[in-house]
Amino acid sequence: MASHRPKESGGATCILNGHSAHVEEAKAHIVRISGEFGVETEVVVTKRGDDISSLAARALSERREPIVAGGGDGTVNAVAGKLAGGEVALGVLPMGTLNHFAKDVGVPVNLEAAVRNLFTGQIAKVDVGEVNGRIFVNNSGVGFYPHFVLQREQQERRGYSKPAAFMLALRSLLRGYFRLRMKLRMDEDDVSEDDTPFLFVGNNRYQTSGLEIGTRSKLDAGRLWVCTAPSTGRGKAVGAALRILLGRDDDQGLNAFETDELWVEPGTPRVHVSTDGEVSVMDAPLHYKIRPRALRVVAPVGKPAL
Repeated sequence: MASHRPKESGGATCILNGHSAHVEEAKAHIVRISGEFGVETEVVVTKRGDDISSLAARALSERREPIVAGGGDGTVNAVAGKLAGGEVALGVLPMGTLNHFAKDVGVPVNLEAAVRNLFTGQIAKVDVGEVNGRIFVNNSGVGFYPHFVLQREQQERRGYSKPAAFMLALRSLLRGYFRLRMKLRMDEDDVSEDDTPFLFVGNNRYQTSGLEIGTRSKLDAGRLWVCTAPSTGRGKAVGAALRILLGRDDDQGLNAFETDELWVEPGTPRVHVSTDGEVSVMDAPLHYKIRPRALRVVAPVGKPAL
């Protein structure tokens, strides 16, 4: 993951997800540390997830850099979707629950250190995945996981806490277990069919054993990592789906392979698809591809090449 210093710009724009518990702490660090470096920094706080992409587009039009996503992986996804393929760098402030992308890039989990990295870091070029034109920086899924997310969000809207909503969503899926008949095609001569509860597509390969389980050692290998589960009983299938999506299982017993492009025919004209934890409905077939080194990210100086 080659690195270069950020180029001069009109100053940074930090887009902060207002639902994060760390917003006020982040604002204080940004004001103080940007003052230390004499850099003009705009801070925008929004509680509407739909606004994040448009705010990133506005910052792009104003020639600001870096454009910073302060929140979880969904916030990072929304900003990265506007920056992928361009020359403006993405900054990341890990203010969510899991912060998978920030950790894999090497951005400090400590918020003060993460803010300082925006002004002292170097530019690294990393891959992004794409499905039907939509970017993902971590992973995308079909089947179990998108339906789990929708059920969890429904329970949260009913007033349940996140842990309670998680358990209620899981119980609902255990009761309504289903499998999809998916045809996977990498080219005209390489076609397979799977009767599976889920399809998982990672932007580069996830570690499946050891202390680094659930992380990626490379973000610039130019490969998608694809997993499906063989047809099995309800409890085992749901358990396998949860473990792999939470990064707590190895890929033994799973159908796993790497590719740079994939077409998925799910057997229905439209299907729910997750991208970095956000769910949308897409037309079939699904076209997955890797976009090598398409995203510029502010990474710490001295971070080993990915």
